[in-house]
Amino acid sequence: MTHTDRVLVLSPRSTDTDRALASAAHRRDLPVRRLHTWQAPADLMGTRAHLYAGPLFADATARDLDLGLLEAPEDWLARLPVELTRREVTATTLAYAWTLRRPMFAKPPNDKSFPARVYRDGTQLPGSDAADPDTAVLLSETVVFRAEYRLFCLDGAVHAASRYAVDGDLDIAPIAACRRGPDALAFGADVLAAAGADLPSAIVVDVGNTDAGWAVVEANAAWASGGYACEIDRVLDVVLRAGGPRRELAARDAAFVRHAPVVRDRG
Repeated sequence: MTHTDRVLVLSPRSTDTDRALASAAHRRDLPVRRLHTWQAPADLMGTRAHLYAGPLFADATARDLDLGLLEAPEDWLARLPVELTRREVTATTLAYAWTLRRPMFAKPPNDKSFPARVYRDGTQLPGSDAADPDTAVLLSETVVFRAEYRLFCLDGAVHAASRYAVDGDLDIAPIAACRRGPDALAFGADVLAAAGADLPSAIVVDVGNTDAGWAVVEANAAWASGGYACEIDRVLDVVLRAGGPRRELAARDAAFVRHAPVVRDRG
């Protein structure tokens, strides 16, 4: 990759991962630009920008920077066979979820519009005063994950990996230091072989082991995912592909580009 007129763009909110990515980019002589407002400055328009940031900031800048931000289809997890999820997962809307009178795990597929957690019933979800009834939501049975692993995937293979939780608590460790690390990598390879054609070429897949076996936790956009103890140079490889210029997208990735809304108030 030539770095002429390329730049890694970061949001005003600094994180451990974006600081590590900035260091990795500097080692490659790739310029890094941290913005201080939620608006792309004029001198960045027309450059070949690559973004690492949260979904809201991405939505505020994607059009001006002409980004092709890759993410999984909203219903990807729900379409997986139960052998890969170890639970029933339904892709639906908040309007339907509001009608349910039973406990459920609920999460937005590709953003943070409401907290991902177990809800007592549909009345506990954000109401119509706070969310659109057509907001996409994934509903699933509750599953206890003994340990959870983050897999940064590139071109259908696991490119970097890390453990991030044990028994629901944050517990970060390099994959090489984890007793079940080889199993996590093997399961990740199985998932990509079975369902990777329905994912973009650069994506994050989280997996974990349950009492019933290994399962997919969720898929996440690499340009907005924490790196945990993953090898940061390899994380950068995935981020650059997942959050890069729209005009450089491979044909197979065109279907996985996040819709960039028109954001009028960018703070």
